[in-house]
Amino acid sequence: MALSGGGHMGGRLESRTDEGAAPTGAYSRGLVVGDFVHTPGLGPLDPKTGEVVGADVAEQTHQVMRTLGAILAAHGLGFDDVVRSTVRLRCLKRDFTACNKVYKSYFTQPCPVRTTVGSDLTDILVEIDFVACKAR
Repeated sequence: MALSGGGHMGGRLESRTDEGAAPTGAYSRGLVVGDFVHTPGLGPLDPKTGEVVGADVAEQTHQVMRTLGAILAAHGLGFDDVVRSTVRLRCLKRDFTACNKVYKSYFTQPCPVRTTVGSDLTDILVEIDFVACKAR
C-alpha cells in the first residue's frame, strides 16, 4: 500500500494498493482521512483478473470480504477495526440470510454498524464498503 502525494487534498490521502480490481470509474481504491480508512464499494472480483468469483451470494461475499481484508491489512488494520459498513444485495429478500452468515463470520462482537440495502447490481450479487478506524 502506498499513499499518493498527489491524492492529498484537505487532509485526505489516496490509498494506492494492488488489492482489489482497478477502479472502473471516478473513485479511489481508498481514502485515508485522519484516523479513518474508507474503502469503495467492492464486488466479488478477482484482484488479478477482474473476473467475478463465486456462483452464489455466499461465495461472492467471501470473495468481497477477502479483498476488503487485504485492503485493511495494507493499512495495518483488521476486521475488528471496521466501524461502519454498507452491504448492497441484488436480491435482498432471497440473499440476506446467506450473506449475513458469511459476513458475521469475519467479525467479533461488537460488530460494526451496518446498513444493508437492495440494489440494482450488474453481474454481481453483493457489494460491500467499509469505514475503519486506525486509532483504538
